[in-house]
Amino acid sequence: MKIPFVYGRVAEAEEFTGREQDIARLKNNLTNLINTIIISPRRWGKSSLVHRTLKEIQQENKKLITCHVDVFNCRDEESFYRTYTNAILSATTTKADEVLALIKKYIGSFGPKITLGDAGSMTELSLGIDFRDRNYSVDEILDLPEKIAREKGTRMIVCIDEFQNIDSFDEPQAFQARLRSHWQLHQHVCYCLYGSKRHMLMNIFNDYEMPFYKFGDIIVLDKIPRDQWASFIVRRFSDTGKHISPEFALMIADKVECHSYYVQQYSQLVWLLTSSSVTEEILTLAYQQLLDRSALLFDNLLDNLKPRQLNFLMAIAQGVENFSAAETLRRYRLGTSANIKNLKKAVIEKDLVCTESGTGNLSIQDPVFKAWVLEKLG
Repeated sequence: MKIPFVYGRVAEAEEFTGREQDIARLKNNLTNLINTIIISPRRWGKSSLVHRTLKEIQQENKKLITCHVDVFNCRDEESFYRTYTNAILSATTTKADEVLALIKKYIGSFGPKITLGDAGSMTELSLGIDFRDRNYSVDEILDLPEKIAREKGTRMIVCIDEFQNIDSFDEPQAFQARLRSHWQLHQHVCYCLYGSKRHMLMNIFNDYEMPFYKFGDIIVLDKIPRDQWASFIVRRFSDTGKHISPEFALMIADKVECHSYYVQQYSQLVWLLTSSSVTEEILTLAYQQLLDRSALLFDNLLDNLKPRQLNFLMAIAQGVENFSAAETLRRYRLGTSANIKNLKKAVIEKDLVCTESGTGNLSIQDPVFKAWVLEKLG
């Protein structure tokens, strides 16, 4: 029997739930070539949202070209250009002769390596780019999707995941300025940019001094409401011949604060432990398994923190808001109030903590990590 809950990969078809308004907004943006930035904490389902939206767009317009670029492993401009070009060409066609024609026409100075499958179809494409040899033009690379879309008489949507990685390149602002100078002129292409580090994306797109300021519509994802999660959990259990009450389904959503990744993981653990009907004992056992499976990762996170950073993290987990108060400084051994700014910066840059919109309070964005910190350090 297929497990009805998934995490750590894109949720497809019946595995996906909610986000109707987000899909409608993103779909409207991309079909009308409005550049879009998606921002949310890690593992809230950005990739699943983009995948689901692109699938709907493609079903309505099969001529439109969609391209997915993952720059997670890109550490410099050279690797970005290589990954970007490979993705654009691979999305345009799977036929080797067409790829060769495109390369010859637009970026002839590259040395492509193409692996052919049955009937001459392309199974692998790689391009050699060597910065020591300046026989190619960066302009050609960045304008490639616009040229292809214009020539084919269609539009192209380019989605770039882990976009915040470009902020770690050498001279990042110069590189970002170069990207924007090209992309903002494209009339047949739009860009959907997102990633897993919220604070870095906010710096790139929300700082008026940065090149990508006001580049497009920014979608800040909210959590899927608990009632939607509960209905989804009940339905997925029922689809596989098992039963969970709406009350227990709500308990799952509430326990992990409606965090998409953990709702799916916790639900999966509960489902695996259930033969016919969920009990409270199963919920408790599954949650402990959830903590245990995360322990190694969380231990590694704490190992990279200094003692005062650990103390500061504990204060946040326990709901402290005024960190400069004398009692807080004494109780959590934070030193002087002058330390707070640096402590705050450190935990935010490590992506352990975020600033809540509206209140400006700090919170641990990973609910299971928060529970584990309270258990481990409390």
